[in-house]
Amino acid sequence: MSEAKPGLKAVLVHEASLLLQQGIEAVSLRRVAMAAGVSPMAPYRHFPDKAALLGAVAEQGFEALRLRLEAADRTAQGRAALIAQGVAYVVFAREQPALFRLMFATPEQACVPVDATVGAYGVLARRVASVYPQDHAAMATGCWSLVHGLATLSMDQAVLLDAEGVHAVLSAMTPAAAEVQPPGRAE
Repeated sequence: MSEAKPGLKAVLVHEASLLLQQGIEAVSLRRVAMAAGVSPMAPYRHFPDKAALLGAVAEQGFEALRLRLEAADRTAQGRAALIAQGVAYVVFAREQPALFRLMFATPEQACVPVDATVGAYGVLARRVASVYPQDHAAMATGCWSLVHGLATLSMDQAVLLDAEGVHAVLSAMTPAAAEVQPPGRAE
């Protein structure tokens, strides 16, 4: 049995993601069509404009990030799984900086969906809730902010950390569950 050939839409998204590695300015519907070996008008059957094509690339990026976080989450339990997710997030950003920047470029491509139980953020939120049952929504936002900031600093080379260094930072910044106090409760 032969493998199914991907449809034109999938090919266009793939070619756009390859061009994106050269920078967002390298992506145009004409260049994507040329790379896919189709007429310059063919992409317009699937995407009304460059923004729609880039939106599809970003969606694919969020799905790839979700899969990475799920794989990292399966490698450990509890706090260690949360740290593994953080390392995977930073490594994903460093491996695909143009895609990562595109994914967070506009409010329309936000990582935190209305339903925080789905996507990459949902993977993080579920793990946070299992580790920090009190005030887990605030902790999820804090954990996401931490890894996103670290990923951005790493991509911009403001901090130079390998995966082990990222793990050390996240370990230091991710408290053990017993250390987390509910709001308004002093020690």
